[in-house]
Amino acid sequence: MPRSARPPSNIEAVDALLVQGGLHPTRRRLRVERPAKREGLDEVRPQQPIRVVKSRIEIVRAPAFDRLPWLIHGFSTRTGGVTQAYAPGQRAGELNLGFTASDSRDNVLENRRLLLEALGAPRNAALVTLKQIHSSVVRRVRRPDAGRTLRGDGLLTGDPGVLLAIQTADCIPVLVADTKKKAVAAFHAGWRGTLQRIVEKGIGRMRSEFGSRPEDLIAAIGPGIALCCYAVGEEVRSEFASQFAYAPELFRELSESDPIREKYPLLFLTARAPGHSNLGPQLHLDLMEANRRQLIDAGLRPESIAVIGHCTRCQRNRYFSYRAEQGFTGRLFSIAGIRK
Repeated sequence: MPRSARPPSNIEAVDALLVQGGLHPTRRRLRVERPAKREGLDEVRPQQPIRVVKSRIEIVRAPAFDRLPWLIHGFSTRTGGVTQAYAPGQRAGELNLGFTASDSRDNVLENRRLLLEALGAPRNAALVTLKQIHSSVVRRVRRPDAGRTLRGDGLLTGDPGVLLAIQTADCIPVLVADTKKKAVAAFHAGWRGTLQRIVEKGIGRMRSEFGSRPEDLIAAIGPGIALCCYAVGEEVRSEFASQFAYAPELFRELSESDPIREKYPLLFLTARAPGHSNLGPQLHLDLMEANRRQLIDAGLRPESIAVIGHCTRCQRNRYFSYRAEQGFTGRLFSIAGIRK
């Protein structure tokens, strides 16, 4: 779009109003406050994921998982597909994988077919999904479960030809594979599921169901809303503090930059006493780190845990994000399965 035809941004609209009132605004350079480093946690670095593109479908994979020939896995993006609902007018479709109100069932089924084809899954593979309820419910599933409505937030299988799929649009997906027993698991970890230790309990289920040993497990924490963008209320910090000794290490107070507020601070003055205004830093939660710590507490070696590190809210052009798009968005899949 030519610059002359570009609709005005919020800050340009404010500029225009002030000019009409006889004021002449000037440009200021904005400063964004960076979070301080957290002792003992900053040595954790996101691993460089493997990016695979096939027929316009982009898939993100964890390197350690990719080295197991019997394992099918991948984290989807919004790239490719036939959905037009969330980006109207664009030539290329998007890969919405959830049965949402704004997309047709036929579109979603075709998107799922395209994804499984790009993953190299067998044509007769059974895809098992859940009606996710932000719980700690973990289910072991087999091929017949592909046609059932199951409620919960975790899936396990040791059956070849069964693909486990978790849906997300900001929550944290976690995939786990037993390199010896050839069993896999997939978990949906929002803040409520994380608080209920779904990943930690899921590893316990793998031990009881398959005889898995934590030292044989590898895990991948996929794309989700990261510390930089996940603002929460004080009640969430209180809930985590009641459950985890390391809870203080999961939270950080960050200041978000607002261009209009930065440029015209006098417009936002209030009559409230200092310390009682709604301005200032927000409380942010690091859900990725919370789930990494649960995996470690469950016995996995830190070097066996891959953190993709992509923030869905920051990268909304690449991933669906419930917060960034205020609920009007598609769904991503995180898939793990065993080849026949």
